[in-house]
Amino acid sequence: MSRISLTQYLVEKQREKGLIPGELRLLLEVVARACKRISYAVGKGALAGVLGEAGSENVQGESQKKLDVIANETLLEANLWGGNLAAMASEEMDHPHVIPNRYPMGEFLLLFDPLDGSSNIDVNVSIGTIFSVLRLPEGVTDPLEEHFLQAGNRQIAAGYAVYGPSTLLVLTVGDGVACFTLDRETGSWWLTEDRMSIPVQTKEYAINASNARHWHPPVKRYVDELLAGQTGPRGRDYNMRWVASMVADVHRIMIRGGIFMYPRDAREPDKPGKLRLLYEANPMSFLVEQAGGAATNGLTRIMDLQPGKLHERVAVFMGSREEVERVTSYHRG
Repeated sequence: MSRISLTQYLVEKQREKGLIPGELRLLLEVVARACKRISYAVGKGALAGVLGEAGSENVQGESQKKLDVIANETLLEANLWGGNLAAMASEEMDHPHVIPNRYPMGEFLLLFDPLDGSSNIDVNVSIGTIFSVLRLPEGVTDPLEEHFLQAGNRQIAAGYAVYGPSTLLVLTVGDGVACFTLDRETGSWWLTEDRMSIPVQTKEYAINASNARHWHPPVKRYVDELLAGQTGPRGRDYNMRWVASMVADVHRIMIRGGIFMYPRDAREPDKPGKLRLLYEANPMSFLVEQAGGAATNGLTRIMDLQPGKLHERVAVFMGSREEVERVTSYHRG
């Protein structure tokens, strides 16, 4: 049986199903090439002098790693001149980056977290890239920050790359989820799993347990049930897994099932959560839902939330539907 390349997969979505326009196909191929370049930089590590701090901070006041900066610049440079984009927004930048006038302006907006889980870079643990594609509102010729503030249900594509033992690209264009593996020898992406489906039942959960003393009662109630194991109300034992890289934790759930939680807590009561709605929660929610799972902020479906600002944060509960619905019901109750 012949293998299916990323290009062939996207062409079939464009030509046979009419799901995506040609410009979107080209955009996704450019993003995939940028992820390939980031993968090579990550793989060289200390040999290329890319480990350690960059000596700067991003818009959230977080220290940037050298690879954060490299990944951000790689995605910007790759997408500047193709004519598919109107503007880009990155977790690492204060404001959107509008395509210069010397290049043709496309009809799409690209949002990305260039290197998710960067605290793991120097210890050689899996990290990744997350991205989301929106349409530029009709009639807009001068894209502004406000045009990125669209609910997640307006996304037309989303994906993430995992830079681990193998480099993977997991993608949706609203017709299920496909996983591609990078052949490092040929530089090609090949389809290795189509129609990914998150198992409904699970025995695993992912949360940063060091914050347990700060959790709100619904989260404590839910996790205590899991910890009670076979003798508790759930009647089975659970394992906790926490990589501190959303890409790695959610990808495990895409494969084996489970629930990923990053709740708001009592340390900063005014903050609705830690993760970014537009760069992390929305694209991951799109993928999880397309794989049969669910994603909420504890009360509301994440993709129905209306963003109020570019770097808005949100609480996240996503993964196997039964588990997400249970912890969400505790918040609502």
